Amino acid sequence: MRGRRNKPPFHLPFIFLFLFFLTLSWVPQRICQQPIKTVVVLVMENRSFDHMIGWMKKSINPQINGVTGDECNPVSTNNSNPGTICFSDDAEFVDPDPGHSFEDVLQQVFGSNSIPSMSGFVEQALSMSPNLSETVMKGFKPEAVPIYGALVREFAVFDRWFSSIPGPTQPNRLFVYSATSHGSTSHVKKQLALGYPQKTIFDSLHENGHDFGIYFQNIPTTLFYRNLRKLKYIFKFHQYDLKFKKDARNGKLPSLSVIEPRYFDLVGFPANDDHPSHDVANGQKLVKEVYETLRASPQWNETLLIITYDEHGGFFDHVKTPFVNVPNPDGNTGPAPYFFKFDRLGVRVPTIMVSPWIKKGTVISSPNGPTPNSEFEHSSIPATIKKIFNLSSNFLTHRDAWAGTLRHIVGQLTSQRTDCPVTPPDVTPLRKQRQMKTVDHMSFRARWFSRLIWRRLTISWLHSQTISAGRCALKKHMSSLEGLFPGSSEQAKRPSSWEQMNPPWWTRNLPPLQDPHFPIKFILLWAYNLISNMDYYSLRATFYR
Repeated sequence: MRGRRNKPPFHLPFIFLFLFFLTLSWVPQRICQQPIKTVVVLVMENRSFDHMIGWMKKSINPQINGVTGDECNPVSTNNSNPGTICFSDDAEFVDPDPGHSFEDVLQQVFGSNSIPSMSGFVEQALSMSPNLSETVMKGFKPEAVPIYGALVREFAVFDRWFSSIPGPTQPNRLFVYSATSHGSTSHVKKQLALGYPQKTIFDSLHENGHDFGIYFQNIPTTLFYRNLRKLKYIFKFHQYDLKFKKDARNGKLPSLSVIEPRYFDLVGFPANDDHPSHDVANGQKLVKEVYETLRASPQWNETLLIITYDEHGGFFDHVKTPFVNVPNPDGNTGPAPYFFKFDRLGVRVPTIMVSPWIKKGTVISSPNGPTPNSEFEHSSIPATIKKIFNLSSNFLTHRDAWAGTLRHIVGQLTSQRTDCPVTPPDVTPLRKQRQMKTVDHMSFRARWFSRLIWRRLTISWLHSQTISAGRCALKKHMSSLEGLFPGSSEQAKRPSSWEQMNPPWWTRNLPPLQDPHFPIKFILLWAYNLISNMDYYSLRATFYR
């Protein structure tokens, strides 16, 4: 009888190998690839955080640093026993527009103190109109701004996001995409017409091979950046109603999509930027439309929507503005008499972030760096875009290098949500329709301002870019036609000054009517002569008649 054969020993190395792979399987796997590939930015106008979102603390999310109704402002900051006006929830249609110039904000934030106290809103409003004192101390009930209520419930709200400077619209808007206002603390008309020279996040994206698009409704204020008037960017501008939904539906939204609201309240086309005296219901409809468009887009799972406001518009907010350890962006100083050093931020503004990669009901109060005293402000947008797309370009200024970024907020989930609502609630107008159809002084000023800006920007842009480029392109094209149409290039080379223009320039060098190629020669020569003789004064005569 044969003896029983012993089983081979179970070697220890196999046990260690098994335990090693088992341990690896327990380690949570992080997302290696950035989920966001499309950033959409919508900047609204002139409302403070407490005014728009403050009352959502009670009914939507108690974690929000909102209002309780105990927030009050004295009628006078110099009176030892003044009357007070407290914050209420009955905001409605606002007219006239509260003060929000640099001087106004200085009084609103500091009152009679040397540090921010947020006690001067009522006193400053009274200096403009007796009716404004209660207006600036009112906020909207959540049901009056239902789209924001829905987005705050479903996505993320920032309750400590500040405007970049304590001043008006355009300097703050300049910060959104360039992290500086180039020393401006007010609307400098001459500089706006000439364009601001600083580098923008659009330039950084272009340098790194990323696309961007600006979808505007009546005027693109991004043209106040001089660089965006360059000919290479001309096809980056799109009419919102014609292109935004189409691009979103086809999955062709660029890396950065900027949506510019309708800034002017005109007959048949109500403004939707929320600037007083515009109906915020129209702004809610715009946000609803943008959200629904993105939600239905094949790019939804890789999209981040940022909604913010350029500045507070003179409305009360109770959170004290940061005034220490705020870096000057580029060394510029504001004009006399204040010589502002750009070393403190403006008033807190509403900011909401939407993405299927954001946890439901998120409230964000402070950033995770890059410095211990960093804050969320408008320069956080270019800083975030730089990090999301891993741009090799340097930060634009010291300010976006310091500002908090949003990238970590979309990295908390391991997979995108599938429960995001498809359609937010409907919106009820706050302003009566009959008022919207009345042509008032605001409509007239809006039309005048729109025409003025467009004309000046068009003249500047055409004069500096299109004329020289068009002449070169047409001359090159006509030279290439020499083989087909003998004599065309010689005609193009003839002198074309106003003194030698006889017959009139629009008929100069025309071929004889019996020429079989008359139609195409006519079009080419007419276009060349048109561009050849365009200068500032002829353009001015064209656009100002």
